[in-house]
Amino acid sequence: MTRLATPPHHGGLLAVQPLRHKRCAACRRGPLSMLVLEDGAPRCLECADLGHLVFLPRGDTALTRRSREESTLSAVVVRYNRRKSRYERQGVLVEEAALARAEARCLADAEARRRRRARDAKRRAAEDVRFTEAFAAEILRLFPGCPVERALAVAAHASLRGSGRVGRTAAGRALTESAVVSAVVAGVRHVDTPYDQLLMSGVPRYEARRRIARTVEAVLRGWEAGVEIRLTG
Repeated sequence: MTRLATPPHHGGLLAVQPLRHKRCAACRRGPLSMLVLEDGAPRCLECADLGHLVFLPRGDTALTRRSREESTLSAVVVRYNRRKSRYERQGVLVEEAALARAEARCLADAEARRRRRARDAKRRAAEDVRFTEAFAAEILRLFPGCPVERALAVAAHASLRGSGRVGRTAAGRALTESAVVSAVVAGVRHVDTPYDQLLMSGVPRYEARRRIARTVEAVLRGWEAGVEIRLTG
């Protein structure tokens, strides 16, 4: 009884999940999975007038808080942790109807969050479309000979949300010329030259870039001059 006699108490009702088999001091029912201490003696929940309450394990902070708000009568449930030498909160006892009302409130919030996420996703998608179109338009302004589908492809690749690519940098979002040109160069490098094959064959990256530099420059100069140039590796 020494450990059961000293659980923490900060106001309100407290129930204990005992580590050892305990019987109710009043009705002798046992072993008890949960008890209340009255003057140091264990009482079952029925004898403590808490038998109508249901146990809500810890884990969902919002549900726990709302259940206690909705419940006229409630109790905190603790259990002694031998390794840490302290009592730890395990959950709460609340009225079943109160728990149902709290669950309904949480479900309503979850639905509201789902709808908000859907609205935010739709808004971000629209923003991404507008930005990709603006990025592609800037590519075509700088490189009028670039095929429209290539400009859109480069813009979509460079501006993919969460990718960390040039289109998502501050310079990219500002549509600076250096950022746009960098995205176009990368697109030409991977599509119009044997750059990827060189890398796959073991050629170091800087050496591979040196080998395809003239091809990249030729494509860019042609696009700048309004000439559509298509090359294959």
